Amino acid sequence: MTLLLAGLAPALAQGDPSFNLVNRSGQTIQELYVSSAQVNTWGQDLLGQNVLGNGRSFAVRLPTGQCSNDIRVVYEGGRSEERRAIDTCRVNEVVFGNQQAAPGGSGKRGAVQGSRSGNPSFNLVNRTNKTIQVLRASPSSDSSWGEDRLGNAVVPPGGTFAIRLPAGECNYDIRVEYEDRAAEERRGVDLCSVANVTFP
Repeated sequence: MTLLLAGLAPALAQGDPSFNLVNRSGQTIQELYVSSAQVNTWGQDLLGQNVLGNGRSFAVRLPTGQCSNDIRVVYEGGRSEERRAIDTCRVNEVVFGNQQAAPGGSGKRGAVQGSRSGNPSFNLVNRTNKTIQVLRASPSSDSSWGEDRLGNAVVPPGGTFAIRLPAGECNYDIRVEYEDRAAEERRGVDLCSVANVTFP
């Protein structure tokens, strides 16, 4: 899985890391913490005196360039759930739901995030000015890209294509190939946390 467009990395790293957190857990989220994956403290509760009911979303605003973030929610009753090292410059939404929230304290240092399983299917969104002709998605633990998941289809500029993946592993590497044979990759994407994967 050789990265062909390494020159794009600096520009992408300076993207907008803000996102919408969506609660599909069936519970009320009482606390929300988002911090850079590079630090060892959670910081302040972003909800303040508010709560986030099931089916509701909350806009999280972050400074430009802070792309790799850890996210922690605390549900009513005190149970918590975490997502680690999410590249929020690559996604518009982070969804919490359909997973068992794990109990845990408020301290971040030394916390361990276990492997998760769920539904990694997603919508591929093409916001480039080129047609995507090939889409390969394979678990990050695999050493090969696998088949073209678009089959005979293509995704034109502005188009969306539903990618169906088997339930189970959440962390995937994704590669698209454009009509001009250029390619772009995303590594270690937690597909169980997002509904859309958008290029660029």
